[in-house]
Amino acid sequence: MTKIRAAITGVQGYVPDYVLTNDELATMVETNDEWITTRTGIKERRILKGEGKGTSSMAIEAVSGLLEKTSTDPLDIDLIICATITPDHTFPATANLIGAATGCVNAFNYDMSAACSGFIYALSAGSSFIESGHYKKIIVIGGDKMSSIIDYTDRTTCIIFGDGAGAVLMEPTTEDLGIMDYMHKSDGHGVKSLRMKAGGSRFPATHETVDRREHYVYQDGKTVYKFAVTNMAEYAVKIMERNHLSSEDVDWLVPHQANKRIVDATRERMGIGDDKVMMNIDKYGNTTSGTIPLLLWDYEGKLKKGDNLILAAFGGGFTWGSIFLKWAYDPL
Repeated sequence: MTKIRAAITGVQGYVPDYVLTNDELATMVETNDEWITTRTGIKERRILKGEGKGTSSMAIEAVSGLLEKTSTDPLDIDLIICATITPDHTFPATANLIGAATGCVNAFNYDMSAACSGFIYALSAGSSFIESGHYKKIIVIGGDKMSSIIDYTDRTTCIIFGDGAGAVLMEPTTEDLGIMDYMHKSDGHGVKSLRMKAGGSRFPATHETVDRREHYVYQDGKTVYKFAVTNMAEYAVKIMERNHLSSEDVDWLVPHQANKRIVDATRERMGIGDDKVMMNIDKYGNTTSGTIPLLLWDYEGKLKKGDNLILAAFGGGFTWGSIFLKWAYDPL
């Protein structure tokens, strides 16, 4: 029996126009361009401005562009999965809003929350739906408006994050292409090191939670860095080993853009050179769920059919994992 796999057949991204540079951040908090660049590799990030604009605003732009680019009828989309930790509302799901705004009214939609690992989790879920034979066309989105939950008086976090969204179209293939394998993990003990404490059912919003600035991202940088370096690199190597891939077999590492030093550690552990690593952290910072689809969008023109890609991520929760993906089409 011929095996059905899920292949990415199109990718599109969107980033806001407003550029927040390191120099501008230095007027808001005690920092400077050299300090930020040395520790993170970030030079600037994009910020979504405008009243009433949320994650869906960016995702709608990405999905609309994706549908046009791939000549896909929105009525043919079966499912939309939106990976985000900054939904427009607690409910309805941001994916519901995206589907309605882009004309994908025959699709069912839901959100997935796994912080920076959200997109690869959602990509694996979409792959399973296609492999089961239930669906033919799925859109997977990764996007976050991180500026909505960042304290711009906290230099440990405000220098890192930006806003952006990317989307991919997934379709079935019987070729030896698409999602070949994935490995995901999580450890809830990480809650104390990377979280937004208030705003959920456990600590609903009150005057006190607002005054204590508990509706912003908190990060214990040293703990998160150590855990991320270990686990993101380990699972990138594990998926290579499980699929009998040498460093020469890997065409591209597609790493979550959290910190250039974490990416470098992962690359070194895999035994590959800088020329095989997708990077855009200097332009966009950490867009959380948006980093990996934005990388695929930026590098789409360099990808060739059959290229071996290793996607790797680490995020709050803690969550982490990797995907082995064979690219399904040549440059447009």
